[in-house]
Amino acid sequence: MIIEIKIPSAGESITEVAIGTWLAEDQSYITKDQEIAEVESDKATLPLIAPESGKLNIMIQAGQKANIGDIACTLDTSAKAPDQAKKNTKKPPDTKRAPEIAAVAKAGAVQSEKPVEIKKEEGNAKVKTTPLARTMMEDHDLDVDAIIQGLKKITRRDVERVANIPSGKTPAADAIPPREEGSESPGERTEEKSVMSPLRRKLSKRLVAVKNETAMLTTFNEADMSAILDMRKKHQQAFQEKHGNKLGLMSFFIKASAEALKLFPRVNSMIDGDNIITPGYIDIAVAVQTDKGLMVPVIRNVQSLNLAQIELALNDLAEKARAARLTIEEMSGGTFTITNGGIFGSMLSTPILNPPQSAILGMHNIIERPVAIQGKVEIRPVMYLALSYDHRLIDGRDSVSFLLKVKEFVETPLNMILGGSSPEKILLDL
Repeated sequence: MIIEIKIPSAGESITEVAIGTWLAEDQSYITKDQEIAEVESDKATLPLIAPESGKLNIMIQAGQKANIGDIACTLDTSAKAPDQAKKNTKKPPDTKRAPEIAAVAKAGAVQSEKPVEIKKEEGNAKVKTTPLARTMMEDHDLDVDAIIQGLKKITRRDVERVANIPSGKTPAADAIPPREEGSESPGERTEEKSVMSPLRRKLSKRLVAVKNETAMLTTFNEADMSAILDMRKKHQQAFQEKHGNKLGLMSFFIKASAEALKLFPRVNSMIDGDNIITPGYIDIAVAVQTDKGLMVPVIRNVQSLNLAQIELALNDLAEKARAARLTIEEMSGGTFTITNGGIFGSMLSTPILNPPQSAILGMHNIIERPVAIQGKVEIRPVMYLALSYDHRLIDGRDSVSFLLKVKEFVETPLNMILGGSSPEKILLDL
């Protein structure tokens, strides 16, 4: 029986997608519920799941565009599953010039455990592996061919290096100039052309639209991270034992932003035509860099979450983002965004708005800097903060005051549970 597997719906208003990657080879045997491909839309990456076991016949190649409902592949359920023995046994290549190829491979290989040896044995090329490598290959169900194919690709230069060897001769390995890793032959100019994914195309259009359609401005401040770093160091083990997750820095900034947004709701607002919409809730989107591009999942109702709940929700969404398993719903909405360029080493930046939101907070790396503390110079861990905002809606007073309040919450995190007041003011009824 032939089963047609069609392109699934990726959400409202999405009619065109692209096959990002096939996770299984054409004409291979697929088991039920196996992920066989990744379907990319301009909003998310969705998995293509096999409904039954059978032989795969790919209809749409990776990188090609397709419409919702198009047949991506078919499964022949009448095909029999290959025996494990047949699966793991491959006919070795008939290489009459195994010694010459062995010399080239040995000259160009990056060796880590022991030198990889290729020798001619009973008319076939046999690759020797270390015991550790064999164990790892067995654990991951890999053979020698799969390892070699995954390590490198054969280029024109590689073919020329072997083809120029006189027939019947086996030169010494050091006589063959090694190919520099990650490059072609000296002076050779190469280009690689790939199709832009729907997600990347959509992101490009949105970024250009933001620059053209908003009056974006950025204000800056700096925060002394000593209090947060000390708190993390003091309570990290207990937090991890209770909640099963490490305590990071992002959750503090999400909580601080939520408390500051309560005090400055205009920063949490957005423009809708001639109207200003100010939500009575706070949904904070967090930018996560993935192999597929920038994903921005949303943590909802942050105003009612404590630090531990924020950390757990953040960790769950980050894992889904890196595995390309975020749903459309998990990336929709959001009233405010936080992005952290500091994990890549950024000292300062001007983050771009995430429409239709009106503001975005940029975090950066933490550097020990000399600062003046009560007339004395001390070395403190400092982070520069940036708030980009739409000046059509948010005035300088609100933007600067909001960022200053975030700075205060970060430097005195206990104030976040007191609604912005200090313990001294509450004690003195001020």
